[in-house]
Amino acid sequence: MQVTPVYAGEGTAALLAGLSARTPEVEDRLAAALRAMEMVPIAEFRTVAEPARRAERLAAEVGREDLRMRARLVRASVLLRDGDTTGSGRIAHDVHAWAAAHDDRYLLARSHHRLSAFFFHVGDLADALAHAVQSVAYTGDEVPDRMRAEHLMTLAIMLAENGSPDEARGRHREALDLATSIGDAELSLRIVNTMAYTAYTYGDIQEAGELVERMREFPERHGQPLAASELDTIARIEMMQGRYAEAEAALRPVLEGMAGLAPSEGHGLAECLLTVAEAQRLRGAIDAAQATLDRAVAVCEERGLASHRAQIRQEQAALYAATGRFREAYEEYVRFHAESQALQSAQREARARALQAVFETEEARRESIRFREMAQRDALTGLFNRRYVDEHLGGLIDSGTPVSVALVDLDYFKRVNDTLSHAAGDLVLQRVAELLAEAAGDGAVAARLGGEEFLLIFPDIDTDETVRRCEKMRRAIQGHPWRPITGDLPVTASIGVATVTGGRGSPSALLAQADRNLYAAKRAGRDRVVADPAAA
Repeated sequence: MQVTPVYAGEGTAALLAGLSARTPEVEDRLAAALRAMEMVPIAEFRTVAEPARRAERLAAEVGREDLRMRARLVRASVLLRDGDTTGSGRIAHDVHAWAAAHDDRYLLARSHHRLSAFFFHVGDLADALAHAVQSVAYTGDEVPDRMRAEHLMTLAIMLAENGSPDEARGRHREALDLATSIGDAELSLRIVNTMAYTAYTYGDIQEAGELVERMREFPERHGQPLAASELDTIARIEMMQGRYAEAEAALRPVLEGMAGLAPSEGHGLAECLLTVAEAQRLRGAIDAAQATLDRAVAVCEERGLASHRAQIRQEQAALYAATGRFREAYEEYVRFHAESQALQSAQREARARALQAVFETEEARRESIRFREMAQRDALTGLFNRRYVDEHLGGLIDSGTPVSVALVDLDYFKRVNDTLSHAAGDLVLQRVAELLAEAAGDGAVAARLGGEEFLLIFPDIDTDETVRRCEKMRRAIQGHPWRPITGDLPVTASIGVATVTGGRGSPSALLAQADRNLYAAKRAGRDRVVADPAAA
């Protein structure tokens, strides 16, 4: 027999109706209302914003600080889903401190859960996982099964994000068993969707396909319709299997306005349009793909979706290339790259500001270096980024000691992305970053400038020693066992070296000379190191 869960929405307002500090059994009724709010489905999160504020005020009036903290955590959840990462993080941090001081295990479980979501949104996956682990550890018998399943699902997501798909699969299954046992179709579908997307992310075609079939059963078997996010997952997995027409068909309800997509969720529509455009391009329906991209552009411009607009440029470049318009494809990709770099930089700065705004304790101030460094790191490789180079290279030159730089560009890297996938390309970039860091030697700084271009800075090292180290790096890249990632495609690098001494010159001039030498290496046949003079 299925058990229908009690959710919030209008029911929460009814539970709070007429409640005051003088109402008999006010604390029990307030606790029941909070329990309903804590288990509201994602699609209804805004319905609890005002009830949570009322519950917080009422809890303060009756002197129940634990209930006030629970109401604050409900508000934190609403704030995060509404885009106020800083406000959500501040509340979660404050509630966690109170729960730790009062040894309130229920609030410890819930605040760890909120902090996990906060750290995930600011890009700190390690801390997100640590809090997810603690959330499950503190989830005791007093926690309802739906909430326990939510905590397990969050842990599974963080495990997958941190590179542990097998452990994630086990937690997902635990969460799904709980959701199934209480007849919660909404949560069950959400869990299956995250399982399917994880399988898709890790390239497990068989498991992803099996999970898609389970998702398709929910409308008829459980009366749970598929929302836009679930349909997009299905479409992505259909494309993964080369079923492009089926992928397009899966998203037709979204495009025709029949799937669960609120008017405010323009980002969801933009994502679905991108998926459809890619499927149309891959099955050769070029005119349809262009029309879909034009619609996606209109959605992004109407609703200010900068990140999705950049992704549309990438798909537009691929569409131009598919029709032989290579110059336009190149120009569009350049625009995509520039917008993506600007967005990533802005996002890192926003995340760092959010962390600093939330953690205003002495301990957090001691971690401010780590927060600043987050904004100076490349998200994919972990190397320093162009912002770091711009901020530090000038100071090294001004010191007066020799400074050498090496621009490293992977040869024919576009073939990896085009022939295999961007996921394979990302793996190549990550491994090259490791090889550069290993081979560069002590004292060197490794950075990724963007795309397949890297920079190495060698303070107080002359040209000859820099060339020696770069030859070592070039051989390490060339000789690495790439076959498991790229198959028969080789991976090599061209390197341009330049040196400045005595504080003469500027960062831009030094990098320009290294760039000229890099292109000399390209013209000479690639897979080589060229230093001053460029003819060497």
